[in-house]
Amino acid sequence: MTLTNLPTLGTVIVTALIDSINPCAIGVLILLISTLTLLAFNKKRMFLTGLIYIFSVYAVYFAAGVGLIAVLTTIPLKITEYISMAVAIVVIGGGLVEVKNYFWYGVGFTLSIPVSRIKYIKRHMKNATIPGMILLGAFVAAVELPCTGGPYLAITTLLARDFSFSAFYLLALYNFIFILPLLAILFAVLFGANIKKIKEWKMHHRKYMRLAMGVIMIGLGLLLMLIANGMFNLG
Repeated sequence: MTLTNLPTLGTVIVTALIDSINPCAIGVLILLISTLTLLAFNKKRMFLTGLIYIFSVYAVYFAAGVGLIAVLTTIPLKITEYISMAVAIVVIGGGLVEVKNYFWYGVGFTLSIPVSRIKYIKRHMKNATIPGMILLGAFVAAVELPCTGGPYLAITTLLARDFSFSAFYLLALYNFIFILPLLAILFAVLFGANIKKIKEWKMHHRKYMRLAMGVIMIGLGLLLMLIANGMFNLG
């Protein structure tokens, strides 16, 4: 197993860690747990429901990553270079928006889940059946992609340069790290943490989350540009 033409393990881990503290993904889980608490579910039912939801988010993100990489690997290298440049521009643009949110949170254009989608999510959280949570997780993963997809898009583009078992492993690892904060919040609530305190922490730190994500997105975008121009080689 070789990682010659792939991003380093450290790059994948750091990017995934930054992506995992995205306020969109965390906010939706907090909303879900709050809803389940209001519905008077016991902790065992809450844990099972939350776990299914998180697994569904993981499965959709992982499948989307595999699909994107599979498509990119079928495109001729010359065209892929132009695609990499386009992706780099999009990722850097998204990074600048996130950095803007550190200074002026919520002002102007922002990468967040639309209000109409939030209302839809809230309505369907009350359907706390196993199929309902699977569908909710899939829906949330899809609608929050504009909010969380920048780093993921950059990493999948880099992984598509050599889609071997190593790339498959790195993609699986990235997505596991992405859901770690969600699992941590779920376990914390299960063992008695106050969901209101977690929500307050998220609200207080959200602009720092945005700043970290913006910086890593700009860095990944510049890396993609250098690779596409032949100025940098991962090998």
